[in-house]
Amino acid sequence: MEFRLNRETVPASERIFDGVQEQSVELDYILPDYYPDIFRLVRCEAVPVVSDYSVNGDKLSYELRCELRILYCSEDSSVLQCITQHQSFSKSAELGRITDAPEISISAKTDHVNFRAVNKRRLDIRAAVSVKISAVGQREQEVVSDAEGMNIQLKKVPVRFAAGKLSAEKLVQLSEDMDLGAAQPDIISIISARCQCSDCEVKLISGKLLAKGEADVEVLYSCEKDGSGAAESMSFTMPFSQVIDLDGVDDSFDCSVRAEVISCEAAPAADPAGDNRVLRCQLELRLRCSAAKSASVMVVSDAFSTVYPCEVVLSDISAEQIPVIYNESFRHSAKLCGGDSVPETVYAMWCTPRNINARVSDDRHSAVISGMLTYSMAAKDSSGIMVMTDKDETFEESIPLSGDTPASAVSADISAGNVSYTIGADGELNARADISARISIYSSADVRAVTDIVVDDSAHKLRDGDYAVKLYFGVENEDIWDIAKRCSTSVAAVMEENELSGDKLSSGGMLLIPIKE
Repeated sequence: MEFRLNRETVPASERIFDGVQEQSVELDYILPDYYPDIFRLVRCEAVPVVSDYSVNGDKLSYELRCELRILYCSEDSSVLQCITQHQSFSKSAELGRITDAPEISISAKTDHVNFRAVNKRRLDIRAAVSVKISAVGQREQEVVSDAEGMNIQLKKVPVRFAAGKLSAEKLVQLSEDMDLGAAQPDIISIISARCQCSDCEVKLISGKLLAKGEADVEVLYSCEKDGSGAAESMSFTMPFSQVIDLDGVDDSFDCSVRAEVISCEAAPAADPAGDNRVLRCQLELRLRCSAAKSASVMVVSDAFSTVYPCEVVLSDISAEQIPVIYNESFRHSAKLCGGDSVPETVYAMWCTPRNINARVSDDRHSAVISGMLTYSMAAKDSSGIMVMTDKDETFEESIPLSGDTPASAVSADISAGNVSYTIGADGELNARADISARISIYSSADVRAVTDIVVDDSAHKLRDGDYAVKLYFGVENEDIWDIAKRCSTSVAAVMEENELSGDKLSSGGMLLIPIKE
């Protein structure tokens, strides 16, 4: 008798690389002639970003760009002067093995910055940045989905998994000129330019993705008010709409597009009168597109032959599910300073999330998000000196998950929106930040599945007697499959003979087990 096996492939995600690479940044800078002498250093920032990356075989190559921004005051003026320099580095990482279209997650952060003025015209800057890299590939798991012949009996279970995963990226450049309001002073130099992108609205049109979103930009510039240095802030929104090619996508896919900020640059420009009353902003965004659809397959979880001895090979498989996305928000409060440390004037305040960690709670019912929030402000102290200070605050927030979400892993993207502040009656400066969290919950269907069946048709199973029906005493909740397997008969025969329904016995008692070849 011919025996045939049918097999199916169930894909599963597999992390092939997870590591951190470090890069030192050094700058020995001499001021150009048109800059005034250094009298007091106020701040130095190092802002790293991965501007581009590619995978060739098992090698990841990427471009690391670091912007150094130095703020200082001259002896004759309290106006903040800003110097901006860029350094670029070509880096690579060995992923360990080759996989088709790995999912790459790569981000850069500043570890520390040290800076000093060697003399009135020379700056020495030493910084360290690190790049976190994660690469996820797919491995194929071959399982038995069906079998015919040799009186084979099969126990099957349905398995759902994320199939047909697609991804694409598109670089987008935006530019806009913003005129200052009548009450705003002229721009002397740009102190900082920050940008955050909202979630994109996605539509599928003729096999392509249409992504619409907004980039919220905040610019802080130095100026002069009442004969002394000051700072002024501007906020505006730059909308974007892009068509993205994603081969193979259709209505059966769940699609998402996320916008990452590669660079946000602002510079003063002259108006028709020759005054610096135009703010020119240029953005570079990376749109990351992903699409996946769910598929289902019946997988054999156990097998036996009613007539022939057979060997079943079992393996544990893990079928990846489409992640569930939670968008949550919460408010964080912090005491920044008190007493004589409270500034006379606060020009701007913002918050930057750092070192974000995410985990599933011990009871599996919530996601725990923790990390650091750095509160920064541009202000004038009680002596009239421009200052820019940072205050680090730890946080931990628990986000409840729905009861039907079997979380096995979690990741979180944190962004800080509006930051407000108050000076209380006790003289303390307190800040409150609106925090948004995009939480991705990953789960998998873990099944012990049959990967091979070998039937020995050279011999029959030995029976303990020659009979057509056997008596069997079953216990409550006993699996009918286990009874049939133990007695070398079919599940259908046991259920029909005893007028049973369901996979388990509803109560204990005597059963008639038909013995059929």
